[in-house]
Amino acid sequence: MSFKKLIEPLKETLAQKGIKEPLPLQKKILSKIKGGSSMFVVAPKGAGKTTSIILSVIQNLKGQAVADAPRALIFVENKQAALELESEFYPYVKDTDLRVYCAYDEKNIDDQRDEIYMGTDIVIATPKRLNKIFFLNGINLNELQMCIIDDAHFLLGKSSFGDVVRTPESIGKCQYLIFTEKFDKRFENWQDTFMYNSLLIKQ
Repeated sequence: MSFKKLIEPLKETLAQKGIKEPLPLQKKILSKIKGGSSMFVVAPKGAGKTTSIILSVIQNLKGQAVADAPRALIFVENKQAALELESEFYPYVKDTDLRVYCAYDEKNIDDQRDEIYMGTDIVIATPKRLNKIFFLNGINLNELQMCIIDDAHFLLGKSSFGDVVRTPESIGKCQYLIFTEKFDKRFENWQDTFMYNSLLIKQ
């Protein structure tokens, strides 16, 4: 997929950043993500995974805010990762009306619940905090279109793995995108549960 097929705000931001052509990984996956495929993307640091997430989410949401419930959920490891991803989103959403919100453990959970309730399109969250907010009826996942895990290898050997697995039990049809530097056999179980017919893309 070439950048020419992206919505105008994305093309303008890429041009401002001096990015003219997609990276090899992005050529492989962007059109497949746009087509709705769920996939595991295994690639090293610097391959363009994070930018692929940002471009795909904004493109699929058409750069437009709709109602109050989030339509994209991105799991990250911790507060630092959440804030870093949020800051990377900003240049790309500045000419859209999309709303990005971070939910992490160090912030007051009642404040987070209220702020999410006010309306957001893209939620970047740590697994434990997302689950706590959900069980407080503080987030509506019924409109979710995309569920993404950034750097999914952080889940291995941690209780967060179970927190992520519980999320699909609460949502309907959704596109799942798992980005990681290494594929673990435990991910294969997801192919038998909520990631049927998913693709495995390696670089």
